[in-house]
Amino acid sequence: MKILSTDQIRALDTWTIAHEPIDSIDLMERAARTFTSWFTAHYPRRDIAVCIFCGPGNNGGDGLAVARLLAQDSYQVHVWLCRIGRRTSPEFDINLSRLRKMNTVPIHELTQGDALPRLPTPTYVIDALLGSGLSRPVTGYWATLLQHLNAHSAAIRVAIDIPSGLFAERPTEGTTFHAHRTLSFEVPKLAFFFSENYRAVGEWEVRSIGLDKAKLAELSTPWHCLTLSKVAQWLRPRHKFDHKGTFGHALIMAGSKGMMGAAVLSTQAALRSGAGLVTAYIPECGYSIMQMRAPEAMALTDPSITHLSTLPQNLDKFSAIGIGPGLGRQAPTLSLLEQLLSTYQGPIVIDADALNLIATHPHLFDRIPPNAILTPHPKEFARLFGESPHTFARLDRQMQLSKEKCIFIVLKGAHTCITTPKGTAFFNTTGNVGMATGGSGDVLTGLIAGLLAQGYSPSRAACLGVWLHGLAGELASSKWGAEAMTATDLIAHIGQAFQKLHKTKVNA
Repeated sequence: MKILSTDQIRALDTWTIAHEPIDSIDLMERAARTFTSWFTAHYPRRDIAVCIFCGPGNNGGDGLAVARLLAQDSYQVHVWLCRIGRRTSPEFDINLSRLRKMNTVPIHELTQGDALPRLPTPTYVIDALLGSGLSRPVTGYWATLLQHLNAHSAAIRVAIDIPSGLFAERPTEGTTFHAHRTLSFEVPKLAFFFSENYRAVGEWEVRSIGLDKAKLAELSTPWHCLTLSKVAQWLRPRHKFDHKGTFGHALIMAGSKGMMGAAVLSTQAALRSGAGLVTAYIPECGYSIMQMRAPEAMALTDPSITHLSTLPQNLDKFSAIGIGPGLGRQAPTLSLLEQLLSTYQGPIVIDADALNLIATHPHLFDRIPPNAILTPHPKEFARLFGESPHTFARLDRQMQLSKEKCIFIVLKGAHTCITTPKGTAFFNTTGNVGMATGGSGDVLTGLIAGLLAQGYSPSRAACLGVWLHGLAGELASSKWGAEAMTATDLIAHIGQAFQKLHKTKVNA
């Protein structure tokens, strides 16, 4: 799914109106019906008051249409017209006239300086104040109103399209509406994917309002949101006479004394990825551990008892390599990493301590082979590339580095972002907070390495691995709950995650 700028969305609206063709007021009605259908599904109780705050523009027009539709569906609707500025949009005026003709919905007016409204308890508060056309931070009286709505402890707050006060493509200053849920029309907003905006956006969903699909397909954007249907298309078929050699040989270089669990998790995930063969290259202290915990994997041991120090022979026999989980930062391990990056040009995933070694020895960065996949978490990203003033700047930096260095960067988080050498960013939407536990990243490294070994391109291996990893987290959470989840639970649910993708692909 594409993530468009507000200017592109506005242009797509205009194109749809001109070429469907459809009147602007009828397109607004379609959006209002879409929101109302979604709202009634989530909030079916009609004995709770619905308080809708409408600004003077088209977002306010949406709110007025929603007020009419909810009132027709027996909700107890109250509307506040917020006189922000002197002009109202034509669509706002039409919907206000329609609402008044019903003569069943109380309509209040708020102008700057008025006493703040007293809201029922409990109540649904729907934000239709400002929308995506915001040009400056919300301050003064209207900021005070938003703070008043946010402070209502018995309110369930819902935003139409985007929370008021939130900028879609740049850092937000000033006050924002704090929605528990946001319904975005047609496509998500870029700001939804960043942690600092979660308090404003809450849980978000997207619904189509029937904007022109052909025109949408033509629009160019560097930002994309991974979807189940798209990821499922990337699954490679398996055939009756395939064998283990068909699906590649993954090498996991990981572990050190006291950190063998990371090597085990990464190896087990590679085994669950579908790779035909998996070899773990580990220090001698981990041999018995690996053989007992991952008997399907082959184990090669380094001459060192406690850490990796020497490259294994015949690296060319491996289809892909994953390096870093639990690796440690000893001097011999640094030498091994330097040799690997200088000699190996095949598919590779670089994670954890391998990234930390590169961060403290910057000359290694220039030795990373083209199309390598780096999987840092935010702190590792900062160690590698420096601090960013805000997440929009960090995204720009991530995209720039992927292009300049011809590498894939998987920046892990609630919406893991994968950037490519082509200048594209993919945001993930699977996963949950239960995955915030030690070892989750090690699982991802093994999973991506195993997909690379099977011949998936780095782009698809990274995106598919991240999606499966998050989906396995969702499945594990449904069984264990977020608090009790461990990284091992992720591995146990990778198979079910694959099954869901296969089912989606078959039914597409």
